[in-house]
Amino acid sequence: MGEIAIRRAVAGDAERLNDALRRLSEDIGDSHAGTPALLARAGFGDHPAFRALLAENASTIVGAALYSPVFSTVRAGAGAYVSDLWTAPEARGKGLGRRLLAAVAEDAEGVWGATFLKLAVYDDNAMARAFYDRLGFAAARGETTLTIDHNGLAALKNEITGNA
Repeated sequence: MGEIAIRRAVAGDAERLNDALRRLSEDIGDSHAGTPALLARAGFGDHPAFRALLAENASTIVGAALYSPVFSTVRAGAGAYVSDLWTAPEARGKGLGRRLLAAVAEDAEGVWGATFLKLAVYDDNAMARAFYDRLGFAAARGETTLTIDHNGLAALKNEITGNA
């Protein structure tokens, strides 16, 4: 494997970024509802919801990271939430995941003044957990991640606006 370059994704990368994220979903047994159009709209429009990095070996994508800003009053500042981190099987064990996370930290510090990274890992993904443990990530004590889906949001908004 040759030299791997890491660069920030741009709008023209939406299809290649989606392919990398689809491969991540396949690797971990997740569904993948993303599309290039969705990524282009959400990440490269007037109000980007995320930033992304791509790792390339020649013109082949061998890694990707997708992240967004998060703010913590407890930590007294901004951080970055890494929602997706993927390396191709042929690039694993060569420090690429570590390089991608370091590049996320550098970019997020420059853009948002980020002083920490946050991420979630599936309970049944022992390899990922071991990787993050080696880097110094620690489980948040006394914290449970909660999510409300589209239907729940619609019901909440209807309740608030009186359209229930």
